[in-house]
Amino acid sequence: MIEHIKKDGPEAEYQVLMAEGELKPDPDQARVVSGLERLHQELMNYPEIGTRSIGLLSNRRWSVRLIGWLQKKKKPPRGIYLYGGVGRGKSMLMDLFFSVAPLKSKRRVHFHEFMLDIHARLEVLHGLSTKERSKRGWGTDDEDPIPAVARQIARETTLLCFDELQITDIADAMVLARLFKALFDQGVVVVATSNRPPDDLYKNGLNRQRFLPFIDQLKETLEIAPLDGPTDYRYDRLKGVETYYSPVNEETTNKLSEAFFRLTDRDIKDRAKVPSTELNVQGRILFVPKSARGVAVFSFKRLCANPLGSADYLAIARAYHTVIMVAIPQFGKDNRDQATRFVTLIDALYEHSVKFLCSAAVPPQSLYETGGSSFEFERTVSRLMEMQSEDYLLRGHGVVIPKD
Repeated sequence: MIEHIKKDGPEAEYQVLMAEGELKPDPDQARVVSGLERLHQELMNYPEIGTRSIGLLSNRRWSVRLIGWLQKKKKPPRGIYLYGGVGRGKSMLMDLFFSVAPLKSKRRVHFHEFMLDIHARLEVLHGLSTKERSKRGWGTDDEDPIPAVARQIARETTLLCFDELQITDIADAMVLARLFKALFDQGVVVVATSNRPPDDLYKNGLNRQRFLPFIDQLKETLEIAPLDGPTDYRYDRLKGVETYYSPVNEETTNKLSEAFFRLTDRDIKDRAKVPSTELNVQGRILFVPKSARGVAVFSFKRLCANPLGSADYLAIARAYHTVIMVAIPQFGKDNRDQATRFVTLIDALYEHSVKFLCSAAVPPQSLYETGGSSFEFERTVSRLMEMQSEDYLLRGHGVVIPKD
């Protein structure tokens, strides 16, 4: 057992949160936690990356410990596919499981970010000769680089946790079936959350019949765990909370702070303990000043006064279900560049159904002074208004809204 990893499993951690009042009794969540506890216990003795050989010739050479495991015809621990409606606590439960998982080589990633990484790896491999692949220890699969990508991932992580698995792109659909089979063959354990049951993935998608074997594979390899129930905890926390505050002053800043702590179930007395984090955007680091339970806090200046672009905003939209922005100014000819970035940001958040709370100098209708680009800004004003509606707040994160 790795020394720095907690010994208590997800059930013990779940009970702590219940005792501290951060969670309410929920039989459906408790049932899911039991499944996560089962997986936690099975991972206690499972060989991980730290026990595998990772030399140049190791793509098919395993440690003595793992060879012994395979010789006994033991299968890897059965992962979990956790699905349910919006706000039921899927991401929270997966994060709880991940935080105490008894492995050092583990990765928790948003599914969109993972697919971007996979396509980037495939592009690199396509550009290498067979000799170069072999030299780097990536195998010699001439026509199909996917097994090599799976071996790369298996060397890096034993437990792979995906948040918000959904398939909307034909390219992703075609890659996934072969990739996941290769990952499972390499002994990688998968936990995933999704708003959809497996049978509804890529529903009505182009050439979906070619995707059906992947669905069968999920159901065969993973425990399918529905998180049912009528309670939308995320929306419950938003009830009665304004999403757009004006003007920018100490009072509205405090209200946004209170909203953050309400949305994240944190004690406002612990404001000094709120963690920061970083997002990797195409090899660059994007700093997130405050981040907890899928909620991120930024100042307007950090996101729109700096030279950021659509890739940064899409990364934020995919990583967080709620974004809080402080101190949006009124726009005019003197800060037109900032207005353009703000439009791009709102488009990304809106199109991925991200909840948006903010403080601004003026109401939405007055954000852009008359003249200049005010006409082009009208769509952003319309979206800001819609993002305050109950219908929008009830949408699931990642439900992509078609562009106008």
